[in-house]
Amino acid sequence: MMSVIQRVKQARVEVDGRMTGQIEQGLLALVCAERGDTEAEADKLLAKMLKLRIFSDEAGKMNKSVQDVGGGLLIVSQFTLAADTKGGNRPSFTAAAAPDEGRRLYNYFVDKAHAAHPVVQTGEFAADMQVHLVNDGPVTIPLRIEPAVQPQL
Repeated sequence: MMSVIQRVKQARVEVDGRMTGQIEQGLLALVCAERGDTEAEADKLLAKMLKLRIFSDEAGKMNKSVQDVGGGLLIVSQFTLAADTKGGNRPSFTAAAAPDEGRRLYNYFVDKAHAAHPVVQTGEFAADMQVHLVNDGPVTIPLRIEPAVQPQL
């Protein structure tokens, strides 16, 4: 399972002109389930995300987690993170989980996030979303938890 997280001052997601999620300071997490991912990879990704020390402490060092600063999580599904561009100019997305499995793992990830963190907002799975953010820093970090068993593509 993979994610690109961005430390934000604020972020929101809109679908068809209506806001589906909004946070102030925190993390915008673009999340993608890959073939072979299970709940175990989702659990590890969430744990890493919540503990990642990318917020500044009193000395200005990145030494605090989103939990330490009481920030929000805005979780947005994005299967295009699994893009393979080695074969030309049109990306292949065969490494992404099948839509039903991707939805199931995304929903699992969101449910676990709600249980572990007080401020969690989301986009809508498989929707055409507009994501607005003010990246703080900028700080953008890719995270990836490899599946325990590598799938045959």
